[in-house]
Amino acid sequence: MKQFYECADHSEALELLNRAGALFKGHFLLSSGLHSPEYFQCARLTEIPSIAEQIAKKIAEVVRQWNPTVVLAPAVGGILIGYELARQLGIRNIFAERPTGAFELRRGFSLSPHDRVLLAENVITTGGSVLEVASLVERVGATVAGFAVIVDRSGGAFSPAHPVATYLKTTAITYDPAECPLCKSGIPIEKPGSRSFAP
Repeated sequence: MKQFYECADHSEALELLNRAGALFKGHFLLSSGLHSPEYFQCARLTEIPSIAEQIAKKIAEVVRQWNPTVVLAPAVGGILIGYELARQLGIRNIFAERPTGAFELRRGFSLSPHDRVLLAENVITTGGSVLEVASLVERVGATVAGFAVIVDRSGGAFSPAHPVATYLKTTAITYDPAECPLCKSGIPIEKPGSRSFAP
């Protein structure tokens, strides 16, 4: 099976993100701990249901062949695109949370050994969160069918053992905090995501 799928024309996808105001410029602390002069705020895409539907339809055309039975997303970023993907595919939608630091299924959500799980995420830089959720899937005995991502900004660093479908694939500009030129220039940093941690 092919490993990577780009579900939309690159320029078309980038234009949609810009039009929706989803691409921010500045000085940002990413969930990975890295710093970046740009940030994809995919919540700006999913706040408009027609745009979320447009993106999910494109991704669903590709991932349907993997025969998923359930969509699972890490909270909170992947929840909305996970829901819309599940709606397009006509399958269950659940999400994982980390109330004590490690992802777990709560709220009565469960997976069985018969489930083929499509892991949904909004933005990937290192892929750490969604790979943690993939480990959860394997621990409970279900099968990872593949990954569905709105923006893969890893530049090829995200290379799991299962197929990946992305709406937009690009390369992020990132800096190690100790070497960040934006920090050295005294530009204030923002933490736009939902994950809290000590930098």
